Amino acid sequence: MPTCRGIIAGIIPCLAALGLAILAGGPVAAEVPSSRAQIGLSFAPLVKQVAPAVVNIYTRRVVHAGGGVSPLLDDPIFRHFFGDQLGMGGPSERVEQSLGSGVLIRANGIVVTNRHVIKDSDAVTVVLADRREFEAKIVGTDERTDLAVLKIDVPGEKLPVISFSNSDDLEVGDLVLAIGNPFGVGQTVTSGIVSALARTTVGITDYRFFIQTDAAINPGNSGGALVTVDGALAGINTAIYSKAGGNIGIGFAIPANMVRTVVEGILSQGHAVHPWIGASTEEVTPDIAETLGLPRPTGALVTSVRSRGPAAEAGLRPGDVVVAVNGRDIDDPEAMRFRIATLPTGGEAQLKVVRRGAAVVLTLRLMAPPETPPREPTEISGRNPFSGAVVANLNPALAEELGLNVDADGVIIVKLKRNSLAYRVNLRPGDIVLEINGEKVDTVRTLARVVAHAPGTWRIAVRRGDSVLSLTVKG
Repeated sequence: MPTCRGIIAGIIPCLAALGLAILAGGPVAAEVPSSRAQIGLSFAPLVKQVAPAVVNIYTRRVVHAGGGVSPLLDDPIFRHFFGDQLGMGGPSERVEQSLGSGVLIRANGIVVTNRHVIKDSDAVTVVLADRREFEAKIVGTDERTDLAVLKIDVPGEKLPVISFSNSDDLEVGDLVLAIGNPFGVGQTVTSGIVSALARTTVGITDYRFFIQTDAAINPGNSGGALVTVDGALAGINTAIYSKAGGNIGIGFAIPANMVRTVVEGILSQGHAVHPWIGASTEEVTPDIAETLGLPRPTGALVTSVRSRGPAAEAGLRPGDVVVAVNGRDIDDPEAMRFRIATLPTGGEAQLKVVRRGAAVVLTLRLMAPPETPPREPTEISGRNPFSGAVVANLNPALAEELGLNVDADGVIIVKLKRNSLAYRVNLRPGDIVLEINGEKVDTVRTLARVVAHAPGTWRIAVRRGDSVLSLTVKG
């Protein structure tokens, strides 16, 4: 049976000959496959190679419901006449189940899938292609890339795996296969091509840089494999564009280079580690390009640089336009973030920068965002407007997680109890506390000290998004 490369080698000449015949006005029928070998060209050898490494994932979650919407309907007299027919007899629970797909990437049972496939689940079951079922342990997840790593125990056995490709080598028009479990019908293989690369306008994850394919992808395919004709993992199928919930030929996959970086971080450190730039950027619009003398609107315009951060050490300045990372062109800020995020910490990256019309090459040190100062998450209690809020010191690592500006610092509200005093006075998670009664709040300890006293009136200033809000609360 022909190999996968043999498939492509056989198909392309046939298509080329067919195209030439059409252009020349010749008879098309003469150029159809004319031998048993050509008729037998198939993706079957490739599927046999990679399909055993694609798994089905089933999750289970128990949802607890309250015991009634109205105290009146739970009154003993009502229950005497109606019993529990109104469904108000007490708390109840229901079981929610969902399905998805995953890919075995290590022979000892390491599986990668989408985070949204296993989010909030109480139990995760992995079903292999040979129908064996295993309870899976969640090793770690990364919300920003929508990836998760699972582990199943297979003592003394080596499971089939799919190796990572270099997704930067993909080109538009390359043939790919999508393998997963759409709608729970069982493992399914579809074929297509790479329709586009570097899709950065798809708001699925924080790192917006996707492979687009027309291989049929449907609900249940999430977490499955997008495979090259060499049998390597091109990406993890993540989402589709659809108005009705079904496939219309526009699917998106997380590139293998990003998947590899996240998996290695989770397995080695328990969480994904993405290099910290220490700079904020924005898109280069046509007007900005004209102002800066750029031939076209491309790259990432640096708007701010954090002092003593990697970008500052590299010599990056506000007004610089980053146009390439390690020799790969950058079209917009999302592309820059992706290129940096797929590189390992501890190394360096070469940035090509346009500064006042001249090209400059800078060396960026790749480091994880520091946890300085320590977060010190603290729940505030007592008779004060912050009662019920959990606050923390903002540091580069937390700011990076929350997608905040690189210059963000101070104290941020990270969690809020529902119906707490803090919630009732209109404080919200994500608010950065600037001042309390005229005193600047720079650390959690400062906030705790200030709220320990109870003045007659509280005057609070917080930053919410791009606005500063002033709150006045009577004591």
